Order: sequence, then C-alpha cells, then structure tokens
Amino acid sequence: MPLSTQVAWLFLVAIPVACIAWTVTHEEVFKEPREYCLKQSTSRKTLLGRKFFYLFTCEYCFSHYVTVFILILTGYKFLMDDWRGYLLAGFAIVWVANFYMSIFALLKIDIKKERLEAKKEEDQINGKK
Repeated sequence: MPLSTQVAWLFLVAIPVACIAWTVTHEEVFKEPREYCLKQSTSRKTLLGRKFFYLFTCEYCFSHYVTVFILILTGYKFLMDDWRGYLLAGFAIVWVANFYMSIFALLKIDIKKERLEAKKEEDQINGKK
C-alpha cells in the first residue's frame, strides 16, 4: 500500500477510535457505568482490579484498547507488512485519536463558553440578573 494511502488510513481509522473512546469516557450515555468504574478504580483492594476499572474512565487508556479492536477488525498496518506494522499502527492511531479528542475537548469548552455568554446577554436584555 502506498505511503499516502497508509497515512490517509491512519487519519481516518483514528476517527472511530476517538469517537468510541470519548463517548465511553465522557458522554452522558455512559455516565452510570463510568461512575461505577471510577468508584471501583479507587476502592478495589488489588492493583489489577483498580487499574482494570480505571481503563474505562481515561480516554487515553481506553483508546489503546479500542485501537487493538480496530486493528483486528481492519488488519491495518503502518509502514511495515509484518507484526511491526501493527505495532506502529497501534501507537500512531492512539496518538492521532488523542489529538482529535484534545481538539474536540477544546471545541466543547469554547461552545459551552459561548452558550453561557449568550445566556448572560439574553438575561440582561430581558432584565434578569
């Protein structure tokens, strides 16, 4: 596969990884399981138990596991056609996916800030404080 195609695949495959990792670790739809995992990640007696549950609360950590699943599903390899291509692809996808999630987090903050400012202005116009 040509390098340009591999790079395109890298940036495209990272999108569902970022989407899944962000949704599970941040969005309201997974709030209850995430809160359970957060509680278990601090209260479990064994280190392995705490770390297992922590994986579902950290987008960076969880993105590694989503990446492994996506690599198995797609068979995508980066730069090399053997096991090293899977290894390189895995770390590259995680890096790009986390870059996407960082940008998304910044956008969400900006959007929330704009909404709050608009609400404040609307309240001032309507005579509320």
